[in-house]
Amino acid sequence: MNNNLTKLTAALMLGAASIVPATAAFAQEPGDGKTIKMAQADWDTGWFQAEIYKQMFEDLGYSVTGPMTLGASAFYQAVSQGDVDLWVNGWFPLHETYKPTFEGKAKVDGAVAKGGALQGYLVDKAAIEEFDIKTLDDFKRPEVKEAFDRNGDGKADLVACPPGWGCELTITQHMEEFDLGDDINPIKAGYSASMADAIAAYQNGEHILFYTWTPNWTVDQLSPGKDVMWIEVPQKEGVELPAPAKGLETCVADPCYMGFVANDIVPVVNDDFIADNPAVDALLNEVSIPLADIFAQNSKMNDGDDDVQAQATEWIKNNQDMVDGWLEKAREAAG
Repeated sequence: MNNNLTKLTAALMLGAASIVPATAAFAQEPGDGKTIKMAQADWDTGWFQAEIYKQMFEDLGYSVTGPMTLGASAFYQAVSQGDVDLWVNGWFPLHETYKPTFEGKAKVDGAVAKGGALQGYLVDKAAIEEFDIKTLDDFKRPEVKEAFDRNGDGKADLVACPPGWGCELTITQHMEEFDLGDDINPIKAGYSASMADAIAAYQNGEHILFYTWTPNWTVDQLSPGKDVMWIEVPQKEGVELPAPAKGLETCVADPCYMGFVANDIVPVVNDDFIADNPAVDALLNEVSIPLADIFAQNSKMNDGDDDVQAQATEWIKNNQDMVDGWLEKAREAAG
């Protein structure tokens, strides 16, 4: 009897031991049974980081729909209404203009890349030297306008931003504040196509003026300091300018009044969603992606390698220990 009881006890203990690892192996993830409605920007230089975050959310068990591609104005309206939960393509302070739309309903949460996201106007280096161009005011000079007029309308052509982008509003403001309406023609068509045209013109020996931001493939194709130079906006009485960039050797002046502030690239999330998902909140506040890595991917994409999903997977694999640490913090936050 005792011998049989001992055998039964041993069998039960062995069975229990075999169950424990199986239970641990199938531990519930914070996102199991939950969905994230994700958006991404309509500028393709932001898709890489969006895909990295998407794959990390999926590692936490979330089902991710999208990302739905939206312009900034449409996104901030959608996130304020809960039609989407988040994106990681916020540019602040550039996107401060949208705060009346989303404040109290959504918020900035964490940072993809803090600072270093420059914006401004660039001119080919040959024109800088030939015409001694320093600021946008130099495009009021007839010989400069003529040199940059590629469509024959008597104005210098500027590759600008499509309607609805935050930079489009700032460029329009610059044209008005500095009385450049008769001198510069902002091209507001699709940015990538317009830049491709400008690069082709440059390669044919023509002069070019364009707006860009970093990180971006444009500054890989046209290297500041080698092919192009940042120029300044004019310093005009009554016009308040953002603080200048200092130590920027690829600008015509130091300090350099670029007319735009350096931005943080940040996630923006719906308040109700983030309150219900502490794991996502924790992850957003852990993650940081080096600008150099975003820049390198943007360059690959411009060269024709547009498999963003594979590029994001490779980045995660190459940074696996760091990513695992972020995910563990997120799981801990979920309790």
